[in-house]
Amino acid sequence: MIDFGFDKIALIGAVALIVIGPEKLPRVARTLGHLVGKAQRYVADVKAEVNRSIELDELKKMRTQFETAAKDVENTVRSEVNDAKDAFEKDWASTTAGLTGGSGSSDRSLMTPVHPVYTHPKKNWRLKRGATPQWYKQRSGIRTKALSGAARVARFRPPGMKAR
Repeated sequence: MIDFGFDKIALIGAVALIVIGPEKLPRVARTLGHLVGKAQRYVADVKAEVNRSIELDELKKMRTQFETAAKDVENTVRSEVNDAKDAFEKDWASTTAGLTGGSGSSDRSLMTPVHPVYTHPKKNWRLKRGATPQWYKQRSGIRTKALSGAARVARFRPPGMKAR
């Protein structure tokens, strides 16, 4: 860039003071300062945009590298799994070859797994079970069944009274 020393700047200032005059020089200097500031901001924005585009290109390259590495790993894992599956199936076929060569139905019953039949536990989930045993509740006179209000009145009504 252009090299401005102190002596060159002083010379430019003196010429500007003579040409422009002392009344207009502060206004011109202020305007020139604003223009230089705008130019610096514009250059900084351009630099930042270039840096962003360079970083974006680098990130895209890294992304493609990671994607290719992930695909390679996936392909190798898939091939290893397929090889292991083929080896297992081969071993299984050689192991079960003696079982399937027999009389048919009896050998086939050995091959089918037998699962236990599900039986319901026969719990009454509506019945609330407390920690106190029923025999203790009966002996001590604790209510074991809830009565409605009408049933309680009917139970304790004297025998000669009629219900309304």
